[in-house]
Amino acid sequence: MSDHERTVTVRETGEGPYTQEVKTGAHTLTTDEPVELGGLDKGPNPYDMLLAALGSCTSMTLRMYTNQKKWPLDRVTVKLTHHKEAGADGIKRDVITRDITLEGNLDAAQRQRLLEIANKCPIHRTLENKPEIISKLAETPAAPGDPVQKPPQP
Repeated sequence: MSDHERTVTVRETGEGPYTQEVKTGAHTLTTDEPVELGGLDKGPNPYDMLLAALGSCTSMTLRMYTNQKKWPLDRVTVKLTHHKEAGADGIKRDVITRDITLEGNLDAAQRQRLLEIANKCPIHRTLENKPEIISKLAETPAAPGDPVQKPPQP
């Protein structure tokens, strides 16, 4: 997994009220909301993408670790679910369940160690660390015919 700064650009496609084009490097993805929420269901919704990021990172982290250790892991499958539930304090919170299937001739100690390693994948750590999210308005490009704004004179 990489620690360098990543840029992802998301913009409306105009196809439907929620259909988005997601660009990351050389890749283009489509996200949307399901029909029952007013979307066109052209792609996964944002929570599906979040779960996909966590599941992918988990699987990749386990593969990297077992490759280094030369452990007999044949395949990793990660199934994730997300829902909201009220805690004892009545406050709703997000609950993500991650079921990890490890195929291969691994002993009990190796399996337990891989569960520990899964909890160290970078996306898992990011989600647990309550990341700081900085939101700001970007400069809006001038529309054709708009007067050019000149900076104030001192």
